[in-house]
Amino acid sequence: MVILVVEDEPLVRLFVTDFLDEAGFKVFEAVNGDEAMTILQARPDIQAIVTDIEMPSSINGLELARAVHERWPRIGIIVTSGRARPGPDDLSEKVAFLSKPYLPDSIINVVRQMATPQVVEPVSPDVAKSG
Repeated sequence: MVILVVEDEPLVRLFVTDFLDEAGFKVFEAVNGDEAMTILQARPDIQAIVTDIEMPSSINGLELARAVHERWPRIGIIVTSGRARPGPDDLSEKVAFLSKPYLPDSIINVVRQMATPQVVEPVSPDVAKSG
C-alpha cells in the first residue's frame, strides 16, 4: 500500500514515515498541502494520506482532505492534529481523525482498515431458514 504523509514538522514527519515504512507500506512525504497536491497528481498509486491540519501552505489539512475526497474519492484520508479539532461539518464521514499524540499502531490500524475492502456477503434464503 502506498501512503503520502503530509506534515510540516520534520521530526514528526520522519517519525510517521519511519513507522509506516517499518509496517511494510511504501511512503512518500510532503511538507505542506501544496506539495501534497503536486505529488498526488504525479502518483496515481497513492492509496491513503495522513495529513496534519495546521500547515503553512495555501491549503491546510482540512482543505486538503476535502480536495482529495472530491478529486480522488478512492484515497483513504487520516487527518491529525495536536491543537485544532475539526468541527462536525469539517470532515466527510469517510475521513478518520486522530489527535496527537497518537500511537503508531493507531495510524497503522486505520490505514489497514481503509485498505481492506468491506465486503458483505448476501445471505441466501436457504441459509437464513436453517439458521
